[in-house]
Amino acid sequence: MKKSKSKLLFLCLLMLAFSLVACSSNEKTNTGKKAKELTVYSPHPLEFTEPLVKDFENETGIKVELISAGSGELLKRVESEKNNPLSDVLWGGSISTLDSNKELFEKFTSSNDDQVADEFKNKDGYITRFSVIPSVIMVNKNLIGDIKIEGYEDLLNKELKGKIANADPSKSSSSLEQLINQLFAMGNGDPEKGWDYVSKLIDNLDGKLLSGSSAVYKGVADGEYTVGLTFEEAALNYVRNGAPVDIIYPKEGTIAKADGMGIVKDAKNKENAQKFVDYVTSKDVQQKITSELNRRSILKDVSIDKTTGIKDLSEIKVIKDDEEWSNENKENMLNKYKDIFTSN
Repeated sequence: MKKSKSKLLFLCLLMLAFSLVACSSNEKTNTGKKAKELTVYSPHPLEFTEPLVKDFENETGIKVELISAGSGELLKRVESEKNNPLSDVLWGGSISTLDSNKELFEKFTSSNDDQVADEFKNKDGYITRFSVIPSVIMVNKNLIGDIKIEGYEDLLNKELKGKIANADPSKSSSSLEQLINQLFAMGNGDPEKGWDYVSKLIDNLDGKLLSGSSAVYKGVADGEYTVGLTFEEAALNYVRNGAPVDIIYPKEGTIAKADGMGIVKDAKNKENAQKFVDYVTSKDVQQKITSELNRRSILKDVSIDKTTGIKDLSEIKVIKDDEEWSNENKENMLNKYKDIFTSN
């Protein structure tokens, strides 16, 4: 009986040892797997993100799962997943959008921050600036006819009613930046005075508000709309590819603000997320986005190749918003915009 009990005890201890070894092995495997993974949420166009992600994968060996959707939708996902994050980086979105939700992100300052132009540095430690994106008006040359488009005021032309592509600013960061641009440009620096113009523009939209930024530039390029309110890179892509479109920098003034990115709080692959942020803000990548992908760099010493069609900012009437006001009043702006739109 004693031998039987001893034998049984030995077998139990042996099975327990095997179990512990298996668990240890699985943990190492999972840890190793995690060390080579990264999940990135991004509202940037796929034709912009995919080349950069592929280069990052080739250089680091880290496999990236790229989830593409509108900035508003992705931010809501980050918020809803905050107790169990399914993403590691939110790559893209206006500073106004990200700054008002910085509690969703980890504190991290890129190793490249000392090379960033002073106005685009990560001053609060949460949101890293990525690229500089002026708001523009995109015009379909085949549809515009004799209608003159030089700025925002021209969009109130009744011949354009229902022919203007504009996205919902609660779902699209570029549309939110357009709204901010309109408020400051048409209010001569006082955003509260710009609402009269915005109300008139909303009336000329004729009840049409698109669900995302891509619907704007695609809609204009495909001839569904005569003009659209979009961002520089998207319009430049079509110009360089020979589409019948023009880019107009509003004569009333263009705001050229940086977009941002943040590492999701409690991200499962935080170290890889840090590597990604450092990678896309490095000089080589920043030069590539300027020379090949129609974006302006946040770095001080990245040159603009004029053959790309990117104008020097000195050739454009550039105005600034009050970023603190824009960030603090984001929800108020969106609510007021919604009220005006639904009452029309």
